[in-house]
Amino acid sequence: MSSLLRKHAPGRTRPPLALAVPALLAVAFLLLPLLGILARTEWGDLGTHLTSPGVTEALKLSLYVSLWALGFSIVLGVPLAWVLARVEFPGKALVRSLVLLPMVLPPTVGGVALLLGFGRRGLIGPWLENTFGIVLPFHTSGAILAATFVAMPFLVISLEGALSGLKPGYEETAASLGASPVRVFLTVTLPMVAPGLAAGAALTWARALGEFGATITFAGNLPGSTQTLPLQVYLLLQDSPEAATSVSLLLLAIAMAVLVALRGRWTGGAADRGRRAKRRVVPEESEPGPDAPVAPPAAVKSPEPHERWALHADVTGFNRLTLDAEPGTTIAVVGENGAGKTTLLRALLGLTPRARAELRLGDSDVTALAPHRRGVAWVPQEGALFPHLSALTNTAYGLRAQGVARAEARRAAQEWLDRLGVGHLAHRKPAQLSGGQAQRVALARALAARPRLLLLDEPLAALDQTTRAHVRHTLRRHLDSFGGVCLIVTHDPVEAVSLADRVLVLDEGRTLQDAPPAEVARHPRSPWVARMLGRNAWPGTASSDGTLALAGAGQLVVADPLDEGTRALAIIAPEAVSLHRDKPEGSPRNVWPGTVREITAAGSRLRVLITSDQAPDLVAEITPQASVDLGLADGAEVWTSVKATEVSLVAL
Repeated sequence: MSSLLRKHAPGRTRPPLALAVPALLAVAFLLLPLLGILARTEWGDLGTHLTSPGVTEALKLSLYVSLWALGFSIVLGVPLAWVLARVEFPGKALVRSLVLLPMVLPPTVGGVALLLGFGRRGLIGPWLENTFGIVLPFHTSGAILAATFVAMPFLVISLEGALSGLKPGYEETAASLGASPVRVFLTVTLPMVAPGLAAGAALTWARALGEFGATITFAGNLPGSTQTLPLQVYLLLQDSPEAATSVSLLLLAIAMAVLVALRGRWTGGAADRGRRAKRRVVPEESEPGPDAPVAPPAAVKSPEPHERWALHADVTGFNRLTLDAEPGTTIAVVGENGAGKTTLLRALLGLTPRARAELRLGDSDVTALAPHRRGVAWVPQEGALFPHLSALTNTAYGLRAQGVARAEARRAAQEWLDRLGVGHLAHRKPAQLSGGQAQRVALARALAARPRLLLLDEPLAALDQTTRAHVRHTLRRHLDSFGGVCLIVTHDPVEAVSLADRVLVLDEGRTLQDAPPAEVARHPRSPWVARMLGRNAWPGTASSDGTLALAGAGQLVVADPLDEGTRALAIIAPEAVSLHRDKPEGSPRNVWPGTVREITAAGSRLRVLITSDQAPDLVAEITPQASVDLGLADGAEVWTSVKATEVSLVAL
């Protein structure tokens, strides 16, 4: 140990002596008793000691008791761990303390507590005996009960930690695909926390195998009935210390084997599993291009809708708005961060207490239905592909949850993957997909579930520009034949214009604008939306002299003034802003001095950010040659001008 401290690996922290010495003493303190067992073991008689009739009988009984205790711990502890990790309720801290109590309670005190609870004179002992004829004390069932009492907390704590590390988005997405809570738990939750469950189960079994104090107090020490291996050690210490040492070595070896096999996994969960997984990511560049055929024509043909579902939603809470849309409508939901876009989607899903939606799809009022019964599918921002399933089984998940036969579900899933250009990746796990590939699989999974309402939360954000254009075109084709309504949250103006029939602009949970994309582009009612569309947006108030008093500083001369006192948004296209090194003369009515603060490329043109004491920040768009002619650079002093006729006013 000391040599390890001296020759530490490069980049590792060298412990100070004041901490290293106590740490070494702690290791020695823990190691010395174990070395004592190894030193005192009579290795030549080890086989004789371990195969004696009393030891083998006690070993069989210990295995029997510990396995039953493990079974009861799984049946009772797994649901308890899920409740503690997922449900908020009064007294939760008290329940968690009760779970931890057997771990800190002296074992003999635990045995006394079991006697007073389940004994013949305990709280329910007489009722168990008189009603069912069950007598627990001094019986094998009592030993099982005692072992379960002291061992189950290890399973609950380990599994609760794994569940807490599992993002709820996986379970919520599964519910949106039509899976019932039990199905979600069995097919998504448990597989994803399997390492934590396995680690907790191993620790629980090892603790039950070594239980002594509660067992001897509650169940006694009856050979063949309650005399487990630890109790056998206790007896052998009195008559045959050498045999007791050999049996102790056996229990020590079992405990060490369990801990070595776990390698610390019991403290981690799904997140650790994801970090340890080896990712074989396929780069986007290796995918078929937009013009490459991704499926036979018969496979890419969009299905004809058999049913159509209009949307009506009255949303209350953080979001306060009403939504009405005819079947086949696609609505782009835009707004700055915190505007309530994702909250709106979650309200329609029935997944958030922040907002509630009175929701009608077609002729059905689904407000009171659980999320998995609403027929509302969504693609969250992170995709939430189930990591233990392949791309094909992920896509077929919703159909399987709705009772579709396995073969039919897989066939339909393969068709959807083909349509989105990832059919050749059907048998890969999510860890083997790039971000763009995974996002397309998530989109295929939602579409394959045949929802009545489709909710997409920035579904194309992870795609590169070339792939995004291809998937956007494919998605538009399928939305054209979709019989329900689609809401798509986006920060991309191209997506809003190319995919949506309407643009819903949210501000602090309320509707600021709901209009066709062309109308929003011409007359945005939000500075954020105007900037998203690449325009300058200055709020202000109309003055009596026909100008607009800007909210920040200065005044703006406009060609078509509004009534005095009207709040308005002035929209100025970047290409309408002229830049000059000297103060311009002539027709411009709006002229301000300023300083260049940033120059960025926008396609074949440059966008220049100018700050001024006399006006809000202004973005101009010019050619690279104009930038060279003006000698622009960060910090350069310039003049800006905007013609009054180039200013559009939108009354707020």
